[in-house]
Amino acid sequence: MIQSGDLQVGDRLPAERELMHRYGVSRSAIREAIASLANRGLVMTRLGHRPIVRKLDYEIAIDKVGKLVGHLVVDRDGVWNLFDSRIFLEAALARWAAGHARRDDIDELRAALEANRRAIGNSSRFDETDADFHAVLYRIPGNPIYPVVHKAYVEWLIQHWRSMKRGADIDQMNYAGHEAIFDAIAARDPDSAEEALRRHLVAAWEFVRSTFANRSQVAGQRPTADA
Repeated sequence: MIQSGDLQVGDRLPAERELMHRYGVSRSAIREAIASLANRGLVMTRLGHRPIVRKLDYEIAIDKVGKLVGHLVVDRDGVWNLFDSRIFLEAALARWAAGHARRDDIDELRAALEANRRAIGNSSRFDETDADFHAVLYRIPGNPIYPVVHKAYVEWLIQHWRSMKRGADIDQMNYAGHEAIFDAIAARDPDSAEEALRRHLVAAWEFVRSTFANRSQVAGQRPTADA
């Protein structure tokens, strides 16, 4: 009914009794079906009310995948696989930005960089502005999927960021990485932009690795700037 358009966004599903009669199934079967729809992001449920059809968008879809991925990144292997995918994607985004960013994009990236500089020494604020700087890279291509993917990366990795060593010196190092990325993009140098991004995130991975208690375990191949 949702796929055919008989039920539009904002419509309430028919009453359970009506659905039972229409499909000739039990109440428990109807409730299982509604739970499945809710898990897929197609309806919004609320105790005591009939479910409402919701708009399925990229954020909902990624969020559903994110809950699964969250269960997979509980050890260093899992987190490295996730971090490696982030390096791969952001390196491509930095390269693309160097060749295609508009003046407004460069201005937005510059403003994010300045906010990040001002946050040095304030751990929570620095983390926010760090994420904001990288978020600009995901927005520049204009593809609505990329910003949602960035939001998922932040949610997946934030617990590790919060447990890393803190201090103005660490903030300064991360800021320097952002500055190098910005300079290369502003200079329209794709090779340097990609290299700066990779070096920045590889260095960041070393801090993420430190959040795992057993430093003697090796999570697959250790990343290098040339990987």
